[in-house]
Amino acid sequence: MKAKEVHTLNDEELKIEEGNLRQQLFTLRSQAVTEKLENPRQLRNLRRDIARVLTEQSARKQKKA
Repeated sequence: MKAKEVHTLNDEELKIEEGNLRQQLFTLRSQAVTEKLENPRQLRNLRRDIARVLTEQSARKQKKA
């Protein structure tokens, strides 16, 4: 997910996307423990996507305050 895509989402969509990304990260971590991942870089990319969403959420909170 690119930063431009994150900027276009509204507040509710951001919250939903964060939940989806965290669920994907949990699944990938479980796979990493039990079996070999096809692409270990997926973990890093998911963590970065979560960080992008959280950054956008905090920026919007600061604008409102």
